[in-house]
Amino acid sequence: MSYEEFLKENIFKPLSMNNTEVDDGIRVLVNKADNYSRDYDKWVKAPYYNEKFSIGAGAIISTCEDLYKWFCCLRDKKLISEKKYDWYFQENLNTYCYGLQHSTVYGTDKYWHGGDHMGIQTYIQNFFDENLCIIILSNNESLNQYKFGDSISDMLHNIDKKIPEKLVEIPISAEDKIKYCGTYLEGKIKVEEINGKLYFTRFKGNLYIEIYHVGNGRFARRYQEQINPYVLAEGDDGIPQFFGYRKVSSQE
Repeated sequence: MSYEEFLKENIFKPLSMNNTEVDDGIRVLVNKADNYSRDYDKWVKAPYYNEKFSIGAGAIISTCEDLYKWFCCLRDKKLISEKKYDWYFQENLNTYCYGLQHSTVYGTDKYWHGGDHMGIQTYIQNFFDENLCIIILSNNESLNQYKFGDSISDMLHNIDKKIPEKLVEIPISAEDKIKYCGTYLEGKIKVEEINGKLYFTRFKGNLYIEIYHVGNGRFARRYQEQINPYVLAEGDDGIPQFFGYRKVSSQE
């Protein structure tokens, strides 16, 4: 039995999750939303990715309605024994359970998980004792799903929220532009200046994400909300690093 068949027979069918299935990247899936990324200042379809590489960690399509059925299954402990559910919700030293993160907030238990990949943003929060489930599914990268989702849960728990402020742009010198621009990982991570603007370039030049300087080697996306800006930290030799990769060449 394949991974896809196992999920279908043991989870999706018993829970009537009729709009949930494994995406192998080949079959045409009815009503599947396209995923979008920002390229320069325009929305484009996200670059192709072979979903077979994500099977086991992702590559499942679903709907809010079906994911609510999954919430009800976990809340009511429908599919497996009480003993196995105790095992499922058991957390390790990093407060991670078997597919869910556990936190204690608002005086109650929160089981949650999120992810992002190629134009997709997801976040689910389960408050089983309160019979509360918050599901966020987005098919573009402009949203910070964690900040948005946590703001919703705060408001539902009577915590006042302020309108988020955009990170302030700080002028960057020509010298610092030269220092930061260049290749960090060939074909995947590059910082470039194009027509006076800075871009985080990905996928061999197939996607240009505009970034701006917010101070101290930190850069924020122009069109996407971020909790934490990118950090281009300098090593002891003064050469910057991006995502842990040391700059290997300067922009020509």
